[in-house]
Amino acid sequence: MSYDASSTIDADTQEAIDIDRSKGDFSFPERHKFDAGRGLTERTIDYISDVKGEPQWIREFRHNALKVFREKPMPTNWATEDLDNIDFDIIRYYLSDGEKPKRSWEDVPEDVLRTFERLGIPEQERAFLAGVEAQYDSEAAYSNMKEELTKQGVIFVNSTEGLKNHEEIFRPYFGKVIPTGDNKFSALNSAVFSGGSFIYIPKGVKLKQPLQAYFRINSENFGQFERTLIIADEGAEVMYMEGCTAPKFETSTLHSAVVELVALKGAKIQYVTVQNWSSNVFNLVTKRGMAMEDAEVRWIDCNIGSRLTMKYPGVIMKGERARGEVISIALANSGQHQDTGAKMIHAANNTTSNVVSKSISVGEGRATYRGQVHIPKHLKGCKNNTECDALLINTRSRTDTYPAITVKGNQHATQHEASVSQVSEEMLFYMQQRGLSEGAAMSLAVNGFINDLVREFPMEYSVELKRLIDLEMEGSVG
Repeated sequence: MSYDASSTIDADTQEAIDIDRSKGDFSFPERHKFDAGRGLTERTIDYISDVKGEPQWIREFRHNALKVFREKPMPTNWATEDLDNIDFDIIRYYLSDGEKPKRSWEDVPEDVLRTFERLGIPEQERAFLAGVEAQYDSEAAYSNMKEELTKQGVIFVNSTEGLKNHEEIFRPYFGKVIPTGDNKFSALNSAVFSGGSFIYIPKGVKLKQPLQAYFRINSENFGQFERTLIIADEGAEVMYMEGCTAPKFETSTLHSAVVELVALKGAKIQYVTVQNWSSNVFNLVTKRGMAMEDAEVRWIDCNIGSRLTMKYPGVIMKGERARGEVISIALANSGQHQDTGAKMIHAANNTTSNVVSKSISVGEGRATYRGQVHIPKHLKGCKNNTECDALLINTRSRTDTYPAITVKGNQHATQHEASVSQVSEEMLFYMQQRGLSEGAAMSLAVNGFINDLVREFPMEYSVELKRLIDLEMEGSVG
């Protein structure tokens, strides 16, 4: 389903909504000791492996992934012609100062510390987090967790430490939920991955406070390729929160992450993302979870900013009574395309999935929902609910919905609902007659549209989300 607004506020007199990105739009001079240079070759792979001191099996894994990346075509089955603007030969694939992640903020280099202080990360850690990892370009600059969690056997380190120090836990699941050949960009990540989190929650351990990672791009013409693996053992529970920012450069920046979640029997994983990339970032990520018997994987996702986002968090419900959920908010401003959605693969009886997606298109922004639900014939008792709602602000705003729901057999229950609404001049006029300014009226309309989903975010992130969607509208509407 596609829809273009035609009866909302006149585009000729409507400026694009300004989202406050000043919090993340700054950078410091580069201070890297290790730089793999531009372009992607076998030498790039060996350089990264040498700097990290990796075992031979990882080097071979990377080289194999490079071959797969070269063989895989660019995605062509959807309208993403903007991908042709990515020049893989000018991207810098690895930048690092060569330092191990610090356990104390006092030991973090001054400019890096100032970056994360401006983003509020140390303050958030003190206030409500159980642990924090802060990545700066290719490597973690800071990584720390509360001592009582260590005593319970919780592991929260960057992916390099996970591979070196916890290979017996890391390796069996590494690349199993998302194979190298899943798509061109998962292959790219597999070839040059660096940074990201490795988390293991032991049996029965239920974290009361969330863990957080923050991914910061500071350098121009850079590609950030973190790789995250979270394993919740039987009966364990964890919430992981992820934030992302980058300064705005004239040149393109690439972010291509891979995130694998494994929830074993009766475990629960919540993965919360609030991304605020600048408008020069190509955000092309692959995120997928596997839920075993009676387990739950829940993605809560907010996409603001970037030039193009392609992100479809998925859940493979592999055990009976497993549950998968994706709660998604996307805002597309002029010059931006938010191509987001969800994948729900039912692979066991009596499994349940839920997808709720809301998008806002502003100016000439484009928001796309792309979903896949698959329930095979041999299963029974599976349930799926999919809801896609879009809000259009301008006459040239655009939204598209491409649901692909495949249900075989007659022992399942599925439902799909989609709606498109517009912010009309009459609505704004009505609110203005009751004393609201033009900008406040628009802000109220938009925040009312997403309010039920904002409640799903942790309190601290819902405040941040509302700040990001603070619509500075005075004088810019009508």
